[in-house]
Amino acid sequence: MNLLNRSFRYELPTDIVFGVNTVEQLPIHIKALKGSKVFIVTDPGVVQAGILDKVTSILGEQEISYEVFSEVDREPDVHTIIRATEQAKLVQADLVIGVGGGSSLDAAKAIAVMVKNEGVVTQYAGLNQIPNAGIPLICIPTTSGTGSEVTIWCVISDKANHRKHPIGGKVLAPTLAVCDPALTLTLPASITAATGLDALTHALECYVNKITQPISMALARESMRLIAKSLRTAVTQGDHLEARSDMMIASTMAAMAFNPTRLGLAHALAMPLGGKYNIPHGMVNAIVLPQVMEYNLISNLEAFKEIAEIFGENTEGLSLREAAALSIKAIRQLNQDIGIPAGLREYGVSEDDLDEIAEEGMESGNILVNPRKAGPEDLKEIVRRSI
Repeated sequence: MNLLNRSFRYELPTDIVFGVNTVEQLPIHIKALKGSKVFIVTDPGVVQAGILDKVTSILGEQEISYEVFSEVDREPDVHTIIRATEQAKLVQADLVIGVGGGSSLDAAKAIAVMVKNEGVVTQYAGLNQIPNAGIPLICIPTTSGTGSEVTIWCVISDKANHRKHPIGGKVLAPTLAVCDPALTLTLPASITAATGLDALTHALECYVNKITQPISMALARESMRLIAKSLRTAVTQGDHLEARSDMMIASTMAAMAFNPTRLGLAHALAMPLGGKYNIPHGMVNAIVLPQVMEYNLISNLEAFKEIAEIFGENTEGLSLREAAALSIKAIRQLNQDIGIPAGLREYGVSEDDLDEIAEEGMESGNILVNPRKAGPEDLKEIVRRSI
């Protein structure tokens, strides 16, 4: 990469604590942030898994006052954010803790800022639209995929209108991320697979897009290496702590990579497809990623060759184009190995909706940084091939 005529900025507002059983240090962090009335945001799955009890017992032992909101659904809805924010204000919360996957962490981000802002969170869709910083926020991921614990983005759904709204800005960045791989040991194989492919899509799209830079590329490359090494093991041996640790740091690193660069066409399409058909975000990315790679291949052959080699493909003696194409083969094989559906058809995606999907996809800022210029017809063809 020639840096002679380029400049870039890299900033990570979030402090990161990583390690097995680091969640037990939570009271130390709360006291350092001067939290006295903690508002915990989570979802029913985290409650059922017993993870919420673990967190609250740690707080209880130190006599830290807390209130729990555990009604976050799979794709957090704007009305859920409104109810939770009202509850946080009512108890005069001065610190928010998000516990869970991307949905709970995104909801926690939205609640933490809306305590200090007027209106409805979706009116601030876009980048840097939120006027006021929120209250301190600690994010504790229980999946390895979204990287929401370190990003400046959250995605909030308007389910009544089948829309998803990306909202971004430094004020959304968590104050602290507590990344404890032990919390992912009971994660089901299907969720491990889908969230792992979400992390891979973050790393890969960042690695090849137009505004990537050396810091993001290094983080994305190592993230992909760890995913190539450990995702299959994490899916098939859920209690394998080393694989779980690899996947958690890979997810966090991928998010650190794309924070300043954004992503590409897979994520541009994930919003309308997920919103309209209620498909889990990671699953959409996993299914469309090979088709997006095929479309983008000619734009950055060298980078795709490197991706093929990261995933163990032998490129010796091949032309650059042939070597690059092996990256697509490798990701398709990974999808097959860990049980990702071959297409979107089982989620009810229809060619009748292609115009609507493409139109909404073109509104994404990820279109602008994709390595190959794309228009509505290109997006429709990628979805058509993914069905």
